[in-house]
Amino acid sequence: MSKLTRIKKVLIANRGEIALRVIRACRDLGVKTVAVYSEADRKALHVRQADEAYLLGPAPSKDSYLRGDKIIEIAKKAGADAIHPGYGFLSERANFAQACQDAGLIFIGPPPSAIEAMGDKVRAKQIARAAGVPLVPGIDQEAEDWQSAAETAARIGYPVLIKASAGGGGKGMRVVRSAEEIQGAFEAATREASGAFGYGGVYLEKMLENVKHVEFQLMADTHGNVVYMGERESSLQRRNQKLVEEAPSQALDDEMRQAMGRVAVAAAREVGYVNAGTIEFLVTQDRQFYFMEMNTRLQVEHPVTELTTGLDIVAEQLRIADGQPLSFRQEDIQSRGWSIECRVTAEDPFNNFLPSVGTVRRTVPPTGPGVRLDSAVYDGYEVSLYYDPMIAKLITWGSNREEAIARMERALEEYQIFGIHTTIPYHQQLLASEPFRSGDFYTTSLETNPALKPDPAARTDQRELAAIMAALFVEQRQAAGAGGVSGKNGVSGSNAEGNTATEKNAWKEFGRHEMLRRV
Repeated sequence: MSKLTRIKKVLIANRGEIALRVIRACRDLGVKTVAVYSEADRKALHVRQADEAYLLGPAPSKDSYLRGDKIIEIAKKAGADAIHPGYGFLSERANFAQACQDAGLIFIGPPPSAIEAMGDKVRAKQIARAAGVPLVPGIDQEAEDWQSAAETAARIGYPVLIKASAGGGGKGMRVVRSAEEIQGAFEAATREASGAFGYGGVYLEKMLENVKHVEFQLMADTHGNVVYMGERESSLQRRNQKLVEEAPSQALDDEMRQAMGRVAVAAAREVGYVNAGTIEFLVTQDRQFYFMEMNTRLQVEHPVTELTTGLDIVAEQLRIADGQPLSFRQEDIQSRGWSIECRVTAEDPFNNFLPSVGTVRRTVPPTGPGVRLDSAVYDGYEVSLYYDPMIAKLITWGSNREEAIARMERALEEYQIFGIHTTIPYHQQLLASEPFRSGDFYTTSLETNPALKPDPAARTDQRELAAIMAALFVEQRQAAGAGGVSGKNGVSGSNAEGNTATEKNAWKEFGRHEMLRRV
């Protein structure tokens, strides 16, 4: 593994598992790391693992992780050479990337011009068209008002999608199925887009139903090399947020894969792209594919591509930013086996995915062949409402899809997080379902297919189990005459790590209660 020459210290402008992921890649390359954190993240693992850590500000993102000016100030103070934005927060802000460059710092990501161009959905469609990428029927310019939107909808046919030009994550998006709905939907979409992105521009495109969401991982260096690293299947989504991803996709054959990869590379070249990025497509049941958008950053689901290619995407990002050419060519990339990722979130899937906040009393991570866990959760970890509810990514690999599924089922069974609700039991339900096994699912399936909706029978009430655990700790300590001052979470302050014989007995009793509930 080649070492870096220009980059000796990296500030990670993020938190949670992605901050840890970047820290580990830096460590592999012999690069020092700088963490930043909010008041809510003082005890976070990325703060402990980095070589240096600096306080950003209060818990709300606008006062901490979105303070690009302060992040750059800290980077210069710490003597960092570069900034890695991770995903989310400032990762797709062209003005932040430009500010990093203006401050003499290397931005580990694409050029500001590429972020700006592909971040504007209308301009991105124009670039894709120029590169020869198929587009969903619609318009590649903004609709001036609801009347012009109505004219376009009548021409391309209902149903249509009204989408925010500067948007993402489903914000500023409305489905319109008839002419009577167009005015209200247009006005609602522009209001929401303006509130979410500070810009209310929208455009229209034909709504394709029963489609797959397939994305291609791209890597590009400053020497003119651009390659695609295969695709990821990302169709299992709830409200436009992905829950399960896998690589490769059952929807593609080798011929279609190569065709999509070629146009993805062409689009990246057209915009002058550098570093890691993703081109997202919609694939119809008659095997037509259309450009959807480009994500100008590292994706949450990059591990499934790493496991199937054997390549380290984050380390490659660092080498590219260091000025080095790609360490592989297109012909070097060989997809091997199958990989699946489940996004574990702190939500109650059996109560309309209500956010679950509180203290993680105990976590038992899964292990074994073909299992990878990217997580920043630990015993005593505090889940708050300030940040995204995703707390872990569980990834498995197998020689084929069946083996990857079997390993994921084992890993989900082993994975225990006590004290909060999580989506683990729902993932178990999804993987066991016939639509998932057969591949008969689409971007809207989680909302429309009853077999994929959360089944209350799969619930494991972790809050109740945590209460049992805490009560057992207190009772057995009192019975043993341990005394002492009660510490956090009702556990005696003398030993909160569960190492004493008394606490081990409590855990055994706790496990017995859980097994009774499962029966």
